[in-house]
Amino acid sequence: MQLVIGQEDGTTASIEVDDDTAQTLNGRQIGDEFDGSVVGLDGYTLAVTGGSDSEGFPMKRQIQGTGRKKVLLSEGTGARNLEDGERTRKSVRGNTVSEEIVQLNCQVVESGSETIEALLEEDEA
Repeated sequence: MQLVIGQEDGTTASIEVDDDTAQTLNGRQIGDEFDGSVVGLDGYTLAVTGGSDSEGFPMKRQIQGTGRKKVLLSEGTGARNLEDGERTRKSVRGNTVSEEIVQLNCQVVESGSETIEALLEEDEA
């Protein structure tokens, strides 16, 4: 699973996590916060903001569960370039992290003492 972390300064950091670490994130929903030490970011608190599965279907906060569903969208995640009043039926993934999710988007809620880049360099060394 790839973890994409949005930082306070507007930049992003990407971390590839192994299957064991990904299993600890399963069951979390969009909006849930978790300790960054799970993914090697000691002192950080992260919040799940979205993600997508291997076919590229995005997670949507309003859809409960882990499965893929076809919903009628007029705006928001999964709907794009719609005319005013136009709606389209799109497939989206539920709001719960599962083993089908390959990219998980997170946001920094609480920063640690070191930068994310410094922590990632320590892990590579």
